[in-house]
Amino acid sequence: MSLYNEKIMEHFVNPKNLGKIKNPDAQAIVGNPQCGDIFSLYLKIDPSIGSGQDIMESKIADIKFETLGCVAAISVSSMVTEIAKGKTLAQAEKIDFQDINKELGFLPPVKVHCAQMAIRALRKAIEEYLVRNNKTQITNDK
Repeated sequence: MSLYNEKIMEHFVNPKNLGKIKNPDAQAIVGNPQCGDIFSLYLKIDPSIGSGQDIMESKIADIKFETLGCVAAISVSSMVTEIAKGKTLAQAEKIDFQDINKELGFLPPVKVHCAQMAIRALRKAIEEYLVRNNKTQITNDK
């Protein structure tokens, strides 16, 4: 009996949005010294959507990741990029553990921290984009 279901294994074996974006609009690196996982997330933002409006209405045109970690770490990285791609920054900032868990078909409880780190990397990248564009930092820390 495997610790991981078929969908988790599919995202591990064939991760979506794997790689690095050249000249990203924002990036974030998040790590966990206890387990050794390291998540790098890159964003390319379409600012035309949010032009003249709230910057949080700008859309994520592209998102990629590089993750050094276990099956769960790579799978949740792949899934968070799939969920966030094409969403506005406001929508992406609201992605939480339940969204990832539901889409992956439930992570083993000992691997929940992987999803939390992937979400933290996404929020940190969004925050970096806002700071680079002289906007307020994210205050929603779900």
